[in-house]
Amino acid sequence: MISQKLLEGISEQIGQLINSATNSCSDTELEQQIKAILQGAFSRMELVTRDEFDAQSAVLARTRTKLEALQQQLTELEQKQNKAEQ
Repeated sequence: MISQKLLEGISEQIGQLINSATNSCSDTELEQQIKAILQGAFSRMELVTRDEFDAQSAVLARTRTKLEALQQQLTELEQKQNKAEQ
């Protein structure tokens, strides 16, 4: 989740830029400056691309499947050991 403090900072910077640039900048310059503010904010966040997220989700799903299989094997081995001890 994006922190409220970060959002407030971005909003404040853009607001100040718009107020100061209303008469002195063209729309293109204003757009470029807003993009620069947003790029700076995004670079401070720990964001990943959708592809990276999907890849890690797939790894997690495979790991979860393997863990469940190992838990089942462990349960079966424990049951066999308990039967052998009786």
